[in-house]
Amino acid sequence: MTLFDPPAPLAERLRPRTVAEVVGQSHLLGPGKPLTRVLASGRLGSLLLWGPPGVGKTTLARLLAGEVGAHFIPLSAVSAGVKDIREAVTEAERLRGRGTGTILFLDEIHRFNKAQQDALLPHVESGLLTLIGATTENPSFEVNPALRSRARTLVLQALTPEELLGLLHRALTDERGLPGVQAEQGALDLLARIADGDARRALNTLEVAATLQQPVTPEAVTEAFGRHLPSMDKGGEDFYNLISALHKSVRGSHPDAALYWLARMVAGGADPLYVARRVVRMASEDIGLADPQALRVCLAAKDAVEFLGSPEGDLSLAQAVVYLALAPKSNSVYLAWKNALQAANGENLTVPPHLRNAPTAFMRQQGYGKGYAYYFDDPAGSFEQRYLPEGAELRLYTPRNEGWEGRASERWRKLMALHGAGGADAPGAESEADNEVAEPS
Repeated sequence: MTLFDPPAPLAERLRPRTVAEVVGQSHLLGPGKPLTRVLASGRLGSLLLWGPPGVGKTTLARLLAGEVGAHFIPLSAVSAGVKDIREAVTEAERLRGRGTGTILFLDEIHRFNKAQQDALLPHVESGLLTLIGATTENPSFEVNPALRSRARTLVLQALTPEELLGLLHRALTDERGLPGVQAEQGALDLLARIADGDARRALNTLEVAATLQQPVTPEAVTEAFGRHLPSMDKGGEDFYNLISALHKSVRGSHPDAALYWLARMVAGGADPLYVARRVVRMASEDIGLADPQALRVCLAAKDAVEFLGSPEGDLSLAQAVVYLALAPKSNSVYLAWKNALQAANGENLTVPPHLRNAPTAFMRQQGYGKGYAYYFDDPAGSFEQRYLPEGAELRLYTPRNEGWEGRASERWRKLMALHGAGGADAPGAESEADNEVAEPS
């Protein structure tokens, strides 16, 4: 570094120099844990390190290479390609002749496409390259199965506030850090709490706060931290975890949890219309006929989001989510539809002749529509006729005893009895009340 070169960021200066200096990940590096056993054996196989940002994936890869005495080649999948892999292979072949192994570290490995990942396979398979891939995305979705089968996946965890606090104290005393800088304990506590388990964010925020005010105060930390969007990769696992949590909280009738997960998605930059579409789906999947009004509420919320945009339309989403969480629940239509699709994908049942449309004389001559009993002219005959082919029996829908559907279930039972009895119960003699179903509220 020259007089005119800026110093490296604090997080870079404080990178651990040995495995013993690594903060967190005790489930991997503690006594008898997986990486501890691997290092003790002196044989390091290919690894996939999966975890959120700022938990030490790159640092750990470098340290592991040093521990086993291997040559370390770092690449980023954001900028690297097959050409870079070929160059790494050439270098690894040269070093193998000298008895030195090679570790290829591929950061953001999930950004490599299938062909690029496949280019690694023969060299990982032969042992020429020991691959350490780092990713913030679930390897199950983003890494080819063939490559996953040749590498052990290790999950790195976000640092706890206590671990981050210890790291911040180290930064204020280590000669590579900020020696001489003073910070109020409240400021460090705040930073350890809001850094969201990210050591890099915590350290670099501390460095900026130290330039704003000394001793570092909570106010300086807040100013240095800036506005932080809650963790959510719009196309990644976090996004789908959040929408899953929202859906399950609605299904579990927990309005507070549903509101929290909705707020996380909105604050994280999710498309409000995507959320609105999922909310409309929830109205049919989980509330259904227990409260038919729920679908109207959610469609109105979708319209409000389209009309108002964000943030004004977000309140309509919140209203819909609370409504769904409080509503009675029924998945009877959801299950009935799944049953219907499964039946439709099986044997193709023939439409009975009396149910067929007969717009031409020729079709009427073929028996189309013959004997059809129009309900409003012949209620008894309507119930006597079959609506499925002879011999076919399907039971797809069964109501739940909640909300409006619970009140309608008695009507359903009467109808099933009438259809099953072939009209023996004289449906034409039903009272007017027998045909009524309470209006949905």
